[in-house]
Amino acid sequence: MVDAFTLLAVVLVAAGVVGTLVPLVPGGLLSLSGVYLYWWHSGFTDPGLLALAVFTVLGVCTLLAELFGGAVSAKAGGASWETTAVAAVVAIALLFVVGPLGLLLGLFGTVFLLEFASNGDLESSARSATYATVGTLASTAVQVLLTVTILLGFLLVVFVL
Repeated sequence: MVDAFTLLAVVLVAAGVVGTLVPLVPGGLLSLSGVYLYWWHSGFTDPGLLALAVFTVLGVCTLLAELFGGAVSAKAGGASWETTAVAAVVAIALLFVVGPLGLLLGLFGTVFLLEFASNGDLESSARSATYATVGTLASTAVQVLLTVTILLGFLLVVFVL
């Protein structure tokens, strides 16, 4: 029989996976919340310290990918930090107006326009915008993989071991 705390913990860890697919929802933090709720409920014994450390590292990596993945890739593509910051604000605003497509179009369009205004180079601006957009998508994929790993490991610890 599964008690309410265990069920809530599993729901939070599973919600972490879903949260990585929804912009502005901290999937890694949701996953870690479930893990730590379960750990607290077990009297700080289950999962063991090694598993808890692994889950924590995976969760922190998920948060770092969420926070910095798009910005790092934009910088790798040649965009300035200022362009990246403005593009993030525009993309988030368009997310609320148009949805996920607005986020991607806002990011690409803003990086492209600001870089083109800055350097006048069409090819360089397109490369920077592409890097930023692909980096954001890749960051999401990394977040999904990390939170799925947390979920599968957590289910293994809770229900099998």
